[in-house]
Amino acid sequence: MSTNIKIAIAEPSAIIRCGLETLLKRLPGFRIQISEITAADCLTEGLRIYKPDILIINPCLPGSTNFQHLKEECGCPDMKCIALIYNVCDPVQLHAYDDQISVYDSTDELRHKLERLNAEEIPETEGESDDQQTLSGREKEIVVCVVKGMTNREIADRLYLSTHTVITHRRNIARKLQVHSASGLTVYAIVNKLIALKDLNN
Repeated sequence: MSTNIKIAIAEPSAIIRCGLETLLKRLPGFRIQISEITAADCLTEGLRIYKPDILIINPCLPGSTNFQHLKEECGCPDMKCIALIYNVCDPVQLHAYDDQISVYDSTDELRHKLERLNAEEIPETEGESDDQQTLSGREKEIVVCVVKGMTNREIADRLYLSTHTVITHRRNIARKLQVHSASGLTVYAIVNKLIALKDLNN
């Protein structure tokens, strides 16, 4: 069964918009509706009309970081915001986003990021998936960071995520593994060879 997702692409370059739209529509497991926003002055009105689940936006567009205000203004409180990266960006600026995609990302990377954001928005119910206890690649990265004693802010800085996204991932990890302590995650990480004992001692 395909997952329905409404995505708005806010990007002034027609070539990049069309290329991204083509890739998104080819992703297996998704039925994606695309709306295009070509300029910053069309952003709020476009989002108000389209009501997307996900906004993919060029961080260089004016007003592309005050998402709390933007969500309230356009009536999309649950909208996820992804930075579309193809130039050098300030990592601090990227903290405002739920995730980021690069023009160099593969189709698989793009699919995994959409799956992850969709999982945050609609948590799996018990018994819904036989693979419920399997962590995503990003979740495994976060487990390793937690085991190393990093704070949520430090993890966000390391992985170029928002602190809110890190917290959401940690909740998903706890739900999937039924592990609610750093020591329990340490055991999981060692048993599953996510981290070596020598790395813990450093």
